[in-house]
Amino acid sequence: MVPCLPRMTLRIRRRTRLRRKEASGWVTRLSADFGMDLDVDLAAVDGADAGDRRLLLLGGDVIAFLHGDDIAPTLRSLLVHPARRRHVTVDMGAVPFIYNGADVMSPGIVAADEGIRAGDLVWVRDEKHGKPLAVGVALLDGPAMARKEKGKAIETVHHVGDDIWRLPEEAA
Repeated sequence: MVPCLPRMTLRIRRRTRLRRKEASGWVTRLSADFGMDLDVDLAAVDGADAGDRRLLLLGGDVIAFLHGDDIAPTLRSLLVHPARRRHVTVDMGAVPFIYNGADVMSPGIVAADEGIRAGDLVWVRDEKHGKPLAVGVALLDGPAMARKEKGKAIETVHHVGDDIWRLPEEAA
């Protein structure tokens, strides 16, 4: 029998207050890319490291993370500040798989934002409620995602229940 190793969790390290200009740049980019209405106090935005991720925090909430040179909202942030762009809608049959961290396959996609280009960070929502399930990197353009009948369309980088999702719970 193989011993069960304890699960490693992310811990926030090197939390520092961002300069207003830097915070404004990230928040503006997040608003422009995802169409979010972010009315935040720029003087209260912090940057922090958690594992290999760079995070943006507002108070105790993780509002976004950096992925390479791009920025993406966290799922908790999308619940509070709904996005109007870069969304991909999946059928309810795909929800349990995506919820558990699976990549998004083309057959499960029912609609995708026309403005999505391959390489963009996108967010995935369910068809019935429109709730965010995952954030990932688009492997195809938006129009091609919904038309394609097989293959992977989005590589998941953040999903419900992962380490970023659990950060606020573990800090409490």
